[in-house]
Amino acid sequence: MPDLDLSAVTAAAGPLQTWVLPALLGLGLASATGLRTFLPLLMLALAARFELFGVRLIDQMDWLVAWPAIAALATATVAEFLGDKVPAIDHGLNAIGYVTRPVAGAVAAGSVFWNVDPAAAAIAGLIVGAPAALAFNAAQTGVRVGSTATTAGLGNPLVSLVEDVLAFVTVIVAFLAPILIPILLLVLAVVVFRLARRVRDRNGSRPA
Repeated sequence: MPDLDLSAVTAAAGPLQTWVLPALLGLGLASATGLRTFLPLLMLALAARFELFGVRLIDQMDWLVAWPAIAALATATVAEFLGDKVPAIDHGLNAIGYVTRPVAGAVAAGSVFWNVDPAAAAIAGLIVGAPAALAFNAAQTGVRVGSTATTAGLGNPLVSLVEDVLAFVTVIVAFLAPILIPILLLVLAVVVFRLARRVRDRNGSRPA
């Protein structure tokens, strides 16, 4: 049996630990912020605070694990959860999300590149996080508009609850198995596309 080349393993693990896994973790977190601005940040802060799932943050994000920051995120998470269950307010949150969620996605994604310098982490966060958050916020808009058109807003709280679950599950998968994030996001994209198409077709078949 040939000897294991430890130097080669270490060299291969370097890019994996430095770039690939943080990028996948950041992609999952950012995608979740496209559905909920504060819940993924709160879960990230708690995971880093209690050293769960091997989550580490760059030094510049140490403020995120402070109790005042966690309390603020928890308050904002509850407010967003409740507000998104109210028709009209949910659309307002979604509209604001076109600004806040890409920012949250970039912050969440950039903060987990702990093994690179801060400038590189910030750039990586922008590249990975902002587009993912924006894409999921746009997808949410399509589904929410369709739900409003077909149910007069009555179905929006149920849609919102499903989004809560999806955001939570996406973060958990990102923590436990970031390598699965591309597959999960592909599945979510297919589900959202089919749901949006079904809502559109149902709305188009309604008599004028």
